[in-house]
This record gives sequence, structure tokens and C-alpha cells, in this order.
Amino acid sequence: MARKRGFFAELEHQRRQRELAERRFQAEQKRLAEQAVRERQRAEQAAKRAEAQAVREQRAQRVEDQQNLAVELTAKVKARVAELDSILIGPRLPASSFDQLRQTYKPTPFDPGRLAIPEPPPQWEQFAPAPPTVLARVLRKSSHDRATKDAQERFAEAKAKHEHDENRRLARIAEAKSKHAQAEASMRQEVDQNNAQVDQLERDVKAGVPQAVEDYFELLLEASPQPDDLPADVETAYQADARKLLIVRDLPGLDVIPETREYTYVRTRDEVTSKPRPVKEIKQRYGNLVAQVVLRTMRDAFDIHPIGIVDEVAINGHVSTRNKATGKPERPCLVSVSATREQFAEFELDELDPTECLRHLNALVSPHPWDLEAVRPIFDPDLSKYRLVDAHDAAAGLDSRPVLLEMRPFEFEVLVKQLFEAMGMKSWVTQASRDDGVDAVAVNEDPIMGGVCVIQAKRYRSVVPVDAVRALAGVMDDKRASRGVLVTTSWFGKATEDFVGRHGRIQLIAGPELKHLLAEHLDLDVVIGALKGR
Repeated sequence: MARKRGFFAELEHQRRQRELAERRFQAEQKRLAEQAVRERQRAEQAAKRAEAQAVREQRAQRVEDQQNLAVELTAKVKARVAELDSILIGPRLPASSFDQLRQTYKPTPFDPGRLAIPEPPPQWEQFAPAPPTVLARVLRKSSHDRATKDAQERFAEAKAKHEHDENRRLARIAEAKSKHAQAEASMRQEVDQNNAQVDQLERDVKAGVPQAVEDYFELLLEASPQPDDLPADVETAYQADARKLLIVRDLPGLDVIPETREYTYVRTRDEVTSKPRPVKEIKQRYGNLVAQVVLRTMRDAFDIHPIGIVDEVAINGHVSTRNKATGKPERPCLVSVSATREQFAEFELDELDPTECLRHLNALVSPHPWDLEAVRPIFDPDLSKYRLVDAHDAAAGLDSRPVLLEMRPFEFEVLVKQLFEAMGMKSWVTQASRDDGVDAVAVNEDPIMGGVCVIQAKRYRSVVPVDAVRALAGVMDDKRASRGVLVTTSWFGKATEDFVGRHGRIQLIAGPELKHLLAEHLDLDVVIGALKGR
């Protein structure tokens, strides 16, 4: 049995126990505090790690988004380039073009809407007073009679108001029906008028009426499917005798070619940057696009029905710009070309090179279209000059010994063309001349003496200067022509004849010989006109 502590020993023992308990308590509090600090530190570190992870994920998402943006922008550029590269083989015009212009009248049923639902008429039961009890019939008969009379008056008023509202509803229905009938009649009339105009247009086009043919072709050519930002404006003139369509076509500017080739994301700068398209490539693509637009217009013109209306198409392609020196608007011609339906039918448009095709057609093409360097068109872009000519067959209209020097330029052009076609020339392509003459490139199909031939006809009243034959020789070199012919209504000087003698591939046709050739090949007796200095 343990020895019992004394009084003071017990006090000391209890003191030590309290100190021990206090130390344990302090130690536990310290442990808990340290644990709280550690947990707080772990929580802070976890939060920092989570924040860092979120930042990393945000940065990764940013990189991915920017990379995707670069890919998307690059895809748009490539799609645009592919779209411009496929202009020539784009959708064709519908075959039944006149049917596309006609409209169909589709009547709309009359719908009065809420007016069709009448309001229900008032019923006596809604107004009749409650039947009196047995006691009320004895004691308050007069009161019930007054209530019945008041109810009858209200019922009568309600019936009158309902009848008035119903009559008003029926009147509004009648008014709406009349307006609907008028609108339908107007719509039917518009459709009938449109179809009558289309029918007349079809008759005039098939009859070869120039104004109708021009309006019809302009309408369909401008409706040809193409990118919205490419100009669609065309102007036409129709020469019924030759079944030839002259087209002045708006061309796009250089700015339609994307200046950027691709986009890339630069992570170090955190930005999407563009890689420029080489200037050489931009120029090449623009030249190709211009050629495609011109050939596409020619394709559409030959596609338009009825097929027999047009046998030849000539196109001047112009671009609208401003002169950098003067600031004034101008329209340089970048391409001028002509082709017959037979020639164009030989082309496989999805396989050919557009620029090479123009060269094959002996087209006049700007050597630097990206600089808007103009060429002289093969026909005057002012088509009103052609519309003023009532009869385009100059030979058919010549009688009573007409004077060549008094003919209009276009009549003289057609006459010279008919003469050389009668002499065996084919594939005639005419270029507008600054001196009311004719500059043309034709093909002689003679197997021995044939080849490309440059023909220049000058309506001079005096001697032809030697510069004219020198200019002809330069054109021959440019066109790689095997032969040149210089025709004049006047005569040639010794210097010109000496130059021709040295050159060896140029033929001169003076006024008297021209008169003789017209009589021999076209059976025409003409007068040259008053000459000067001889």
C-alpha cells in the first residue's frame, strides 16, 4: 500500500501536475498553431500552384487560339486566291435565259385575320333578373317587374350595339377584300406586263434587232455569277450584219489580289503576323485574273441563247482608276481581243493558260497591266459610234459612186474588211486607229504565201508619209507577221517605195489600185475623193 503524502507534499504534487498540464496545454496549442500555419502554407502553395496552372492553361489556350486564328486567316486567303484562280471555269449562265426573265403569277388567298371571327350576340339569360321566391312574388311583385324592365332595356341596348359592331366588322372585311383584290390585280398586271416585255424582247432578239440584242446581252452578262467585289458592268453594241457583239468590260483593279500570302503566330511577341505575297506573284496573278475575266465574258456571251445571234465577240477590258498626276478619272484599256464562235469552241477552258490563250487569239494585252499601261483597243470604246450606223454592211450600202474620203470611219473599216476577206483573209481583228484609218491583223490561209498579215488602211488626201510604212514594219515585227499591206486612198512617195523595196515583205496599195480591187472583188464602182497636192 502506497505511502500517503503529507499535506505539503500533496500541495507540491498538485502544483507539479498543474505545471505539467499547463506545459502540455501550451505544447498542444503550439502544435495546433504550427499545424494551422503549415496548413495555411500548404493552402497558399496549392493556390499558387492552381493559379500558376491556370496561367499556364490560359497561356496555352491563348497560343492555341492565336494559332487557330492564323490558320483561319491563311485559309481565307487561300480560298480567295482559289476563287480568283477559278473565274474562267465558274458557273455558267442558264440555258433558257428568256424563261429566267419571265415571272409567274401566284395568287395569295384572302385572309381577313381576326375580322373573320364575329363576336357572339348577347343572350337574354345574361340580363334576366333572378326569379323571385314565392314570398317575394306576393310581397315585392312591383320590384321584380322593374328589374325585368331594366334588364330588357339593357338587353335591347346590347343587341343594338352588337348589330352596329357586326355591321362595322362586315364593312371592314369588304374593304380589306377589295384592297386585296386590287393588289392581286395589280400584281397580275405587273407579271403580265413583264412577260409581255420578255416576249417582245425574245422576238426582237431572235430577229436580230440591235437594241434588243444589246439590252439582252448586257442584262445576262452582268448577271453572270462571280465574286461580289469584282465589277460586273458591261456595255455592248451589236453589228447585225456580221453577227458580231462588241463588249466594253470593266476589269478589277490590282487591289483584288490579296497582298498577304499567309499568317503565322509569333509566340515570342504573342501576335499574329502576315507574310506578304511577293510583288512578282501579285503581278502574275493580276495578269492571269484580267485574262480570265475577259475570256469568261467571251464564254458567257457565246453561251447565251439563242446561239445563232452572235458568231463573233470582240471585247475591250478597261479598268477604272485615277491619273496619279492629275487626279482625274480615266479608263485605260488593258486587253482587247476578238474571236469567232468556231475559234472559241476549240478551247478547253479548264486546261488552258488564260494569258497564253489571249496570245493565241492575237489579243492586244498590256505588257504591264499591274501598272495600268494601256493598249490601243481594236475597236473604239465609245460604242455610240457603232449604234449610229444604220447599215453595217458598207458594201451593200454603196451605190451612186460613193466617195471613200467622205465615208464614216466605221463604214470604211467594214469596207476594207470585206475587201480583204473577199481576197482570202480570215480571222480579222481590227484595232482602232488614231487617224480614222484601219489597223488590222488577219490570217492568209494560202499554204505558200499565207500567215499572219498586218493591214493598215489610211484615208489620206495627200502623199502618205514614210513614217507610216516604218510604223507598219514595227507592228509586223511586234506581231511576228510574215507580210504587211499598206492601203491608202492617196499615193506613196519615193522614200516610202524605197523603204518597201529594202524591206521586201510589205505591199503598197495606192488609191487607183484600191479602186480597182473594190471593183474586181466586190463589184463596186467608187470615187476616191478630192486629193491635195497632186
